[in-house]
Amino acid sequence: MSVRVVLATHNRGKAQEFQELLGREVPGLEIVTYEGPEPVEDGTSFEENALIKARAAASHTGLPALADDSGICVDVMGGAPGIFSALWSGTHGDAQANIRLLLAQLADIRDEDRTAHFTATLALVVPGGEPTLVQGVWPGRIAREPRGEHGHGYDPIFLPDGHDRTAAELTLQEKNAESHRARALAAIVPALRELG
Repeated sequence: MSVRVVLATHNRGKAQEFQELLGREVPGLEIVTYEGPEPVEDGTSFEENALIKARAAASHTGLPALADDSGICVDVMGGAPGIFSALWSGTHGDAQANIRLLLAQLADIRDEDRTAHFTATLALVVPGGEPTLVQGVWPGRIAREPRGEHGHGYDPIFLPDGHDRTAAELTLQEKNAESHRARALAAIVPALRELG
């Protein structure tokens, strides 16, 4: 079996990460990066935004397309930043500013009320078929200050349940064993296997 799936991202590093994680589970799978126009992500949920990206990539390439949308959700903030995680501070992708703002907003919140979770939603769109949506959730809480050098985004302030280290202090192997993205990827494997 040999199946090409376009990942709805221009980020080659992310495509390589998906290839490594999914290639072990789906023999013959080839993940390629998307080279088409960026769709407007105007959905109001992780699911809607993942579907927008996957549908655009499938339509442009004619290939099955996989897209993810993810973020951090803080319970006391009603699930925010949520779909706005990457631009919480107003500048898309400024992780340090996003972290500073979120910590400032939670400064007066007691440790036991700082529960949060990372969410990753994956959409698989096959031209002419019904889309598949899966979700992975990684529960934890927000630390008082950033710690750790690994990971990206909010990892330095996220303390996963069962750990006294932040996600940025975990090894890549530890993170890949239990992260929200790892859980979502495991859930999409059966649908990818059916493509063969």
